Amino acid sequence: MRIRDLGVIDDAVVELAPGFTAVTGETGAGKTMVVTSLGLLLGGRADPGLVRNGTGRAVVEGRLELPPGSPAAIRAAEAGAELDEGALLISRTVSAEGRSRAYVGGRAVPVGLLTELGEELIAVHGQTDQQRLLRPARQRGALDRYAGEAVAEPLARYRETYRSLREVSATLEELTTRARERAQEADLLRFGLDEIAAAEAVAGEDTELAAEAERLGHADALSSAATLAHAALAGDPADPEALDAGTLLAQSRRALDAVRHHDERLAGLADRLNEVGYLLADVAGDLAGYADDLDADPVRLAAVEDRRAVLAQLLRKYGGPENSLAEVLAWAEAGSARLAELDGDDDRIDQLGAQETALRAELAELAAEVSGARQAAAGRFADAVSAELAELAMPHARVTFSIAQVDDLSGIEVDGRTVAYGPHGVDEVEVLLAPHPGAQPRPIAKGASGGELSRVMLAVEVVFAGADPVPTYLFDEVDAGVGGKAAVEIGRRLAKLAESAQVVVVTHLPQVAAFADRHLVVEKTNDGTVTRSGVKVLNDEERVRELSRMLAGLEDSELGRAHAEELLAAARAPRHR
Repeated sequence: MRIRDLGVIDDAVVELAPGFTAVTGETGAGKTMVVTSLGLLLGGRADPGLVRNGTGRAVVEGRLELPPGSPAAIRAAEAGAELDEGALLISRTVSAEGRSRAYVGGRAVPVGLLTELGEELIAVHGQTDQQRLLRPARQRGALDRYAGEAVAEPLARYRETYRSLREVSATLEELTTRARERAQEADLLRFGLDEIAAAEAVAGEDTELAAEAERLGHADALSSAATLAHAALAGDPADPEALDAGTLLAQSRRALDAVRHHDERLAGLADRLNEVGYLLADVAGDLAGYADDLDADPVRLAAVEDRRAVLAQLLRKYGGPENSLAEVLAWAEAGSARLAELDGDDDRIDQLGAQETALRAELAELAAEVSGARQAAAGRFADAVSAELAELAMPHARVTFSIAQVDDLSGIEVDGRTVAYGPHGVDEVEVLLAPHPGAQPRPIAKGASGGELSRVMLAVEVVFAGADPVPTYLFDEVDAGVGGKAAVEIGRRLAKLAESAQVVVVTHLPQVAAFADRHLVVEKTNDGTVTRSGVKVLNDEERVRELSRMLAGLEDSELGRAHAEELLAAARAPRHR
């Protein structure tokens, strides 16, 4: 991993190795920046305050070796990332303005992808993680994780049934609590549908009636106009001397017919006049028929206006933007469907009630199965963690689990009791610790000191390493509050954990650092203007000096060096048995 312009670190390369890597250094040297860098690479929050003063951005780059077919390798491939000989190159930049960018396998990706990869690749533990371990939900999750498929499989079915029950119950509650509103809606729909049905409206009827009313209202004017036009075209019988269009047209035709054989062009015009004559005769006949058929009928006009008033009332109530009868009929069709739905709600309420009862019974069975699996796993988990605590200088400590249910009359019946339930089952899980014989088991938040809590968490992780290992563990000063023999045992257990996973530990305890396969030191220098930090891999001699500094505060103290060499020898001895 390469770190540039992050906090006090100017430019440093952190070379992690398989097994156990310890990271040490003086207070303020930048050890925390190593942890922060890993956090950024794995999707942690980007804080512009981390960018080194005077620079525009901080950059963290990493190279991760991924086993072929691992979930992380598959997820990276799905995102379009390319592996370099089985290694995945990732980087994260944070600008001083707060902008953050992530790259995986040479491709820009959302930061969320780094988070997904991090969940598969690394388990990070620090002082804040100890606080999270105190939460009952975290403790229940730890137990479920340890139990594996014995809990995961029924719990998945439980959650699916729980989701279905919530949906059915919400729908049922809505239907029952809105009964009055639904009855009122149904009454309004019935009134409207009855009103439309009584009118017996037909699509397009409003348009036809409007045209008829217009015609009947102007019947006299239309008849006079048609009669006058007919007289102009065909002549007025009451005035034989008057000229009309037909007479004039006949004169024109006779004049042309007398000479048409002299010119083809004139003959064409004469033919066109003949066509005009036929058309004029047709129009004159139609005008005469129109005038004869047209009759002012006040009774019919009144009936039409009454019908239009009925339809206008329907349009005002049920018409749409176009104010057409077609929209009224569409409202009636939709209203009929909605009314059928409302009328069927009573049957639906009965069906949903039966479904809710069945789902609650199924949920109760699954909750009992999940609880049984948790009870079975809790004993094994507690025994395994207690055994690890014995190796961590807490030989008489006992860890137990309290798994209980809360009575709730609105809950589900499990083993003869009506208990509260939620998305994770019916159990309230809490880890209890009895640190010495005769002590009453108490919640670890109340019964464990800071150092004891660190050892409990480490014991949990060691147990998990055999049940559900992740490739890398990062511990950030989880040995705070611990010293003496307990610190030695923590180092020994971390070394054991490193036999099956990569372990990185930021520590201030020489007893822990002595067990590391690789020792990195974060060094800080001051040139008077800019503080720079680097990360250095220590050889055997340098490692003795660093451990001596951690023990005695002096790198070249003879007693400190002797003690450091003794620590290293003691740490290496069990590793080679």
